[in-house]
Amino acid sequence: MNYKETAVSILSLIGGKENVSHLEHCSTRLRFTLKDNTKIETEKLEKIDGVIGVRQNVQCQVIIGNDVVEVYDEMKALLGELSESGSSTEKQKWGAVILDFIISIFQPLIPAIAGGGILKSLLLLASVTGVMSDQSQTYQILNLIGGAPLYFLPILVAMTTANKLKVNQLVAVSAVGALILPELSTLLTEGATFLGFGITNIAYASQVFPAILTVLFYAQVEKLFTNYSPKPIRIFFVPMMSLLITVPVALLVLGPLGYNVGTVFSTAIIWLYSRLGWVATGVLAAGLPFMVVTGMHKAMIPYAVSSMSEIGAELLYLPASLAHNIAESGACFAVSIKTKDQKLRSTAISAAISALFGITEPALYGVTILNKRVLYSVMFASLVGGSFAGIMAIKAFALVGPGLASITMFVDKVNPMNLIWAFVTVGISFVIGFIAVLVSYKDEVELEKADKVNEASNADAEQLISPVAGQIISLSEVKDDVFSSGLMGDGLAIIPDDNVLIAPEDGEITMVFETKHALGFKTTNGAEILFHIGLNTVQLGGEGFEAFVQVGDKVVKGQKLIEFNLEKIKSAGFDPTIVCVVTNKEAYTVKTSHQSEMVTNQTDVLSIVPII
Repeated sequence: MNYKETAVSILSLIGGKENVSHLEHCSTRLRFTLKDNTKIETEKLEKIDGVIGVRQNVQCQVIIGNDVVEVYDEMKALLGELSESGSSTEKQKWGAVILDFIISIFQPLIPAIAGGGILKSLLLLASVTGVMSDQSQTYQILNLIGGAPLYFLPILVAMTTANKLKVNQLVAVSAVGALILPELSTLLTEGATFLGFGITNIAYASQVFPAILTVLFYAQVEKLFTNYSPKPIRIFFVPMMSLLITVPVALLVLGPLGYNVGTVFSTAIIWLYSRLGWVATGVLAAGLPFMVVTGMHKAMIPYAVSSMSEIGAELLYLPASLAHNIAESGACFAVSIKTKDQKLRSTAISAAISALFGITEPALYGVTILNKRVLYSVMFASLVGGSFAGIMAIKAFALVGPGLASITMFVDKVNPMNLIWAFVTVGISFVIGFIAVLVSYKDEVELEKADKVNEASNADAEQLISPVAGQIISLSEVKDDVFSSGLMGDGLAIIPDDNVLIAPEDGEITMVFETKHALGFKTTNGAEILFHIGLNTVQLGGEGFEAFVQVGDKVVKGQKLIEFNLEKIKSAGFDPTIVCVVTNKEAYTVKTSHQSEMVTNQTDVLSIVPII
């Protein structure tokens, strides 16, 4: 893939730079927030080299796959500084606006949180297996490094929120950073007050929602003072007044409110899990194919982040994702074995490997949603695997796409069996997905073609008589690679026993070669047929051939088209075999009969059925 060309093509088909107000990416997709969604040319986008698919929900999602980072870098270079000026031509619903806002804030957090989480899980594994003591200073330092992204989550959230709101990122970070200052934490523990109002003692490290509310409030304060501040002092006056007002309001009101929102969020999920248990995990796993395809699985990220920060683990979404990801892998490996389509086999193998390591978009867009049998198999395997994960109460300790590479995210020092049950979930999901597809899969193209042929009525099929008396042979027996390979089309060949080529059906003459050895014919149902008299007979220069029709003539069944001197062709050393092929074969199913038999020019030898 030429990343720059791909980026340029994508940008031109979403309305250009002036139509983009926000850009981000996840593990496989470019995510655009556009000013006017009507400018998206979806069909053309999907044909760009490197684009797996396009989905438009809250954002315009262009699925790239494993090369998304490289395409994103090229796209950022093309976009430069983005502006949100200019109103959209379509009014978005509040729900869509809020979801776009949430995804834009939480999506960029994943790499940092995932990296730190996996590092901590690897350290836990090293401790459990005795490779490294958890009392050593090396372990403790590495553990602190792994925990840094989660501890400084308010700062990270402040950055992404400020970026989305287009406000001063550094001042926004400073406002949120004040909440986790060690000295302030000490004051809060001792029972601090501000202007006589008591401040709630909350540990804001690792908290998400207080930071979001703080930056939302800061954005309004910054806008207010920017509008009314004298320009000569704006550079320091606006940040000073914004911090002066925002931080106290955050400590007194916004911080406690955001903390309670996060607590309620996590409590609600835990309550749901305690009531439905393994059923919730299984159902969520079975529904993930649809959620991932539409991009709605990103709506689970705020819950997962909140759960990680509140209880240090996640027990619903990530175990369900493990079952689904591995089911996709098993299904794709089975497709690669069963399919006869070389391109699909290549796609299925690469998608299976990708899904095995936690990235399912290539599998979903390249294989699963294109074949309902595969989709149903994946859903069934995910349901069983997810239900097992729920029954065993598997917990995840890192926010990253579950797969073999990240399996240590399920290491639990308190419960060593947590990792074992995760491996069992992998085995169950993979085996069931693999076997289900192996048993049920059939190439979708073959099924569709067979269905369409069966649906065609007898009235739509045309029966063609042999254009000349002689012996019918298969195209594969023709001593010319162009014809025998089927490159020119499907049909048959005839070793002639006569010297007159007749019209096999009513139709129209579309071509008469100047040397009269070849003729184009179009039937009443639109099939385009090429008749070629002899092999390499063009070298005769038309000698021995006489045409009785010309281009544009309407002819009837049995009408004489060309007369040829059979003996002259043979004596000149040329093969007299007459080739009859349907050149627009993609639109018709061609069936031949009387193979290796002698026929007259009144025998039905060819059936042409339109593909509906």
